[in-house]
Amino acid sequence: MDESERRFQEIYEEYRAKVLRYVARIARECEAEDLTQEVFVRVGRGLDAFRGESALSTWIYRIATNAALDRLRSSRGESQRLPIDEMTEIEEDGKIGTDERRHSAERKMLREEMNGCIRGIVDQLPDSYRSVIVLSELEGFKDSEIADIVGLSLQATKIRLHRARAKLREALSNACDFYRDEENEFACERKDADKT
Repeated sequence: MDESERRFQEIYEEYRAKVLRYVARIARECEAEDLTQEVFVRVGRGLDAFRGESALSTWIYRIATNAALDRLRSSRGESQRLPIDEMTEIEEDGKIGTDERRHSAERKMLREEMNGCIRGIVDQLPDSYRSVIVLSELEGFKDSEIADIVGLSLQATKIRLHRARAKLREALSNACDFYRDEENEFACERKDADKT
């Protein structure tokens, strides 16, 4: 294995899981594996030309953002899904007998329900808003890094983030009632469509 192949392998191992999670949040989850492969094909092809003018992670996320948005544009009209948190499987051993385990399972189910509701609302955001929200709130990038990733000025990125957050806040307040539960944890309940 030559130096170039070794470098690519190191990058692939370091970023594969992160890119997979990220593209699943932007595009449809069922396409995340294919998109991740596409991203790393592009990374492999462009690695020798990468000049280091930005951080490696910024360059990779920019490629991932472009690939995901290209896929969204080409598959308009199909339903899209944006997971807010990592999907976890519930172990079902058929023995939820104790109050503590039952309470834990109920809380997990309510949390998943809430995440599904929020996911549906985030899915309705325009692609450009969705991508900056995911980069900022879920991936933890700084505004300057997001600007590099999406190819905007810092000021334009801050404006887009502000507008995206405002749009998300409005959509959430129209669709959900938020409150603190008996354990003072954040919770929401979907508003009835029939209520006015």
